[in-house]
Amino acid sequence: MKKIEAIIRTEKFNQVRSALDEMGIMGLTSYEVRGRGQQKGLEFTHRAGTYRVDMLPKTKLEVVVNDKDVDRLIEAICRAARTGEIGDGKIFVIPVENAIRIRTGEEGAMALGDEGFRSMTSATNNALKGGS
Repeated sequence: MKKIEAIIRTEKFNQVRSALDEMGIMGLTSYEVRGRGQQKGLEFTHRAGTYRVDMLPKTKLEVVVNDKDVDRLIEAICRAARTGEIGDGKIFVIPVENAIRIRTGEEGAMALGDEGFRSMTSATNNALKGGS
């Protein structure tokens, strides 16, 4: 499993969320954050003079997925968040040792709600109940 942390433009959040919905990824956490990268903020000139906004508002997304979904997830985030301008953001990929669903105690892929495991579990439950 991997944790994907993406720092994106706040105005791109809904597009990224829609892209994740289309992939079937419903679980995500988002934060309003402030930061700066290569652009080092923005400089504005006004009647009163020039001033610099050093830390720009961004949105941070965190999503934990199975290894097989990492590349598709990164592609979806990049496609939805990219403007081609400085300040589009960054994506970080971090190993996750385990995930535990607190309510049920499920671990690993089952705790993430992996469709393959849900389908396999449904088929197993149906077979045990005498269904097909």
